[in-house]
Amino acid sequence: MCYESAQLAERIYRDAIRAGASEEELDYLRRNWEEKKRGKPTSKYYHVSGFEHPELVAFYKKDNHLELDHFTWGLIPHWVKDENQATDIWNKTLNARGETILEKPSFRDAAEKNRVVIPLDGFYEHHHKHGKTFPHYIQQSNGENMLVAGLSSEWTNPMTGEIIPTVTIVTTKGNDLMKDIHNNPKLQEPRMPLILAENEIQNWLEGNAEEIQALIRPSNVEIKAHTVRRLKGKNALGNVREVQEEYYYPELDDPLTLF
Repeated sequence: MCYESAQLAERIYRDAIRAGASEEELDYLRRNWEEKKRGKPTSKYYHVSGFEHPELVAFYKKDNHLELDHFTWGLIPHWVKDENQATDIWNKTLNARGETILEKPSFRDAAEKNRVVIPLDGFYEHHHKHGKTFPHYIQQSNGENMLVAGLSSEWTNPMTGEIIPTVTIVTTKGNDLMKDIHNNPKLQEPRMPLILAENEIQNWLEGNAEEIQALIRPSNVEIKAHTVRRLKGKNALGNVREVQEEYYYPELDDPLTLF
């Protein structure tokens, strides 16, 4: 699962190059992005919960151009009839299990036509031990942003006519590190966001069903993790840089490593 993440969008153009943008595309992307923002600053999320339905920045392909836009986290399929149904469904669509995205009605259309890449600084997951949970912050080991697979859908509110771009984070089975961290006894298996290697971006954005399915596996991108302060409750720090700082819990006496 991935219900809590970090996105600062400070390296968005570097991420575009990593996603395959040429110099010409990068120039187009800059101009188009500034026009879309219209001076509105992009929100910085050091820690944000998907249940708050924040706007995340994501890349997608349109007319052979790499585009960039804001999407509300929590996918609302285009066929949703009204606000009540939209409110009910978007808490259930923060994540999409990669193994079934081409089958599930909520995700099938988006998986076929509207795949995106979400640059994340990292994400948060909780480790369970002795009836307690311990939050961890997970990042890419090389210091780059994670390029995470996502699906998008535009929903038109029939009452107001407002068009709302929405997004979900695609998940896959956890790798070795996430097997150690994501040990929730209520879940069948550890999960993690589908982190794409740079040479997989093109297939995710433009590939066919077979090429997409081939990407749905534990990520080969190396990640690292450390414990952080409580993310919830009266002692939670909130959306500030310090929330990502390492914090020691005596109850966890064995460091989590890949090796």
